[in-house]
Amino acid sequence: MNEKMRSRWLILGAAMLCNLCIGAAYAWSVFQMPLITMFGWSPSETSLTFTLTLAMMPISMIIAGRIQDKRGPTVVMMIGGILFGIGIILSGFTSSLGFLYLAHGIIGGLGVGTVYSCAVANSVKWFPDKKGLASGLIAAGLGLGAVVFAPIANSLIKTYDVLATFKILGVVYLLAILSATTLIKMPPPNYKPQGWTPPPAAVGVSGLDMGWRQMLADPMFYILWLMYTLGAVSGLMIIGHASPIGQEVVGLSVDKATLAVSILALANTGGRIFWGYVSDRLGRYYALASIYLVSAVAMFLLTRVGSFVPFVLTIAGVGLCFGGLLGIYPTVTADMFGLKNLGQNYGIMFSAFAAAAIIGPRLAARVKETSGGEYSLAFIITVVMGIIGFVLTLFVQHQLKKRKTQVETTG
Repeated sequence: MNEKMRSRWLILGAAMLCNLCIGAAYAWSVFQMPLITMFGWSPSETSLTFTLTLAMMPISMIIAGRIQDKRGPTVVMMIGGILFGIGIILSGFTSSLGFLYLAHGIIGGLGVGTVYSCAVANSVKWFPDKKGLASGLIAAGLGLGAVVFAPIANSLIKTYDVLATFKILGVVYLLAILSATTLIKMPPPNYKPQGWTPPPAAVGVSGLDMGWRQMLADPMFYILWLMYTLGAVSGLMIIGHASPIGQEVVGLSVDKATLAVSILALANTGGRIFWGYVSDRLGRYYALASIYLVSAVAMFLLTRVGSFVPFVLTIAGVGLCFGGLLGIYPTVTADMFGLKNLGQNYGIMFSAFAAAAIIGPRLAARVKETSGGEYSLAFIITVVMGIIGFVLTLFVQHQLKKRKTQVETTG
């Protein structure tokens, strides 16, 4: 392997480490119950922290993406690491919901989006020959955060308390991200790996480097945005409530519920790599259609589980599909609208994720509070969303084939 190849894989590894740290935000359900116990807040009040964290991501992604597209990712990622680390450390001084929302939700969330935007866009630019795999791997780093940090956080909470755990982990995140970003750099303009020739434009690939205005003028953007929202709701709902659902509905102990959260995160991580690879081989939209169907089936089965193993298998199916969605969508955006402005364009597309972050966890919390502890209605709603997402995927695929035919005819 030549020096350039070694360099791009090292850069990808450093970006994955940064995403591993910010991915700890997905272990939120481990913190939720201890916070409820300590302060007496309701589930919907407490889960709003997680919603805010995710809702802040596209805001910082759009800003950070625009800067890194022009000036490179290193300094921008450092700023994101500082925001995230400081946000988590400040969470350890929480005495009110408002302060927690500000520290973890807003400051921490802005840090997550800043780091993630640069990590995704820069890594995909280094791997034009393996966009799906690179996107899946970088997204896997994000998903792996909960696998690694959920059990660590649970152990620290038992030994100390939830606030001390925030302080300890915040310092760890801050130091790790700042160290890793020193290895990250942007590729040369129009970078191509040695020996690789770009293939002819395929179905669904525009071949254009669109700016954000051009992207927003394309009706296909809004369909893809809606699909992203529909697909992400179920995963964010389960990620935000996996531990409480396991304890209160299935009757799991705290340790078993934490194990379930780790398995969910592992499936989330694996899905990003698996579906990214599948999308490179079979096509983005065949992979997306499969994701929507499998997720809908898993959410339906979740209404019927009553013990540890079925519960874990079902939420793992949801996590696998959610991870795949996160792994594929940067490449869907790059394929449709080009690589040059991917940082900013994907930040705008990622606002769909923020919409899902508002809908998913809040929907589950509201349904639970109004139905006496039941989540089933929320699960059924996501089944319907999955079916709609599947139909829209087929529609987009059909429209892209028509576009290709028209271009070939006029050409």
